[in-house]
Amino acid sequence: MEQNRKIRVAITQGDTNGVGYELILKTFSTPEMLELCTPIVYGSPKIATYHRKALNMEEGNFTIINNAADAKEGRLNLMTCFDNEVKVELGTPTKESVESGIRALSSALADASKDVYDVLVLLPLQKDDALRFPGQQTFVDKALGTQSQQVVMNGCLRVAFMTSDIALKDVAARISQEGIKEQATRLFNTLRRDFRILNPRVAVLALNPTADGQEEKDVIAPAIAALEETPVKAFGPYAAEQFFGTAQFDAFDGILAMYHDQGILPLTSLLSSNDFPLISLYSLYSLNSLNSLNSLNSLIVTSLEDNPLFEQAGKGVADEQPLRQAIYTAIDAWRNRHDYDEPYANPLPKLYHEKRDESEKVRFAIPKKHENSIKERL
Repeated sequence: MEQNRKIRVAITQGDTNGVGYELILKTFSTPEMLELCTPIVYGSPKIATYHRKALNMEEGNFTIINNAADAKEGRLNLMTCFDNEVKVELGTPTKESVESGIRALSSALADASKDVYDVLVLLPLQKDDALRFPGQQTFVDKALGTQSQQVVMNGCLRVAFMTSDIALKDVAARISQEGIKEQATRLFNTLRRDFRILNPRVAVLALNPTADGQEEKDVIAPAIAALEETPVKAFGPYAAEQFFGTAQFDAFDGILAMYHDQGILPLTSLLSSNDFPLISLYSLYSLNSLNSLNSLNSLIVTSLEDNPLFEQAGKGVADEQPLRQAIYTAIDAWRNRHDYDEPYANPLPKLYHEKRDESEKVRFAIPKKHENSIKERL
């Protein structure tokens, strides 16, 4: 990134019939956000204008650009991803609204390697089987050639998942010792690198309610024991009900749940206890180096929940706080990664020469002064 350049935040529009543009317009209606970063919205000028008029919002004018590299500081930049006519039906999911969201997402991912933005924030776009759209996380992985780990947070908890988007009956078969070690290691490194937690503690949840089933004995507990030989500080397995019910999570920096609902439901139920919405951060790993501790890609990706909130679309009642929090999270993670990686990118050269220890040769070598005295005696 250029010196003194504000962090550039790419934002996808999401579903065009949802609340995406309302959230964007409200978020950047205050000058403080434009002082914090340079937003680049991937979407359509025509659709953005339609939303602004429908919401009767005078503020929030876009600066239209055709290349993300031309984004202006202090302005809400709109990157034109398509210019064809798209029928907007606020509050109603349609094939066109999903297709428009996919185009915007594709354009943003195509720019990911061009160094035109620093972080990427995804607005809600639901999966669509008819359009073969598998959801944003899977779509991002396929486009970038990565395999990501989703870390969902609500301000007090950070949860990653061993399995996701599979039937509960298939979860046990998907859990393995290697898988648990890999996911726990990824979470550990994300906590250190993106959240700058010096020595994070990771709690691993049990699969069975009482934490004493065959999966715990044969798979989960041995995996945690194996991690003791690595820098990863993992503990468990913990029965989920007791772990969350007695607030044991307060002692940990991250949680590895065995399946999606096991981790999401406690997060959702604890929302009322704080002011933070659910935000996801995706740690991207190269497909060619899944087991490498340093295989995180440089791109920061955060997202809101996948719900476009169609019931609120066009009414001006959508809460922009989740988008603000997703932007704050992405910027903080970018800065943390930069600070964490910088010393490793430019290590100091050695200022001394190490003595070479040639084992047995060194052990039985005769010091020079003793060697001379021996020669004199002979």
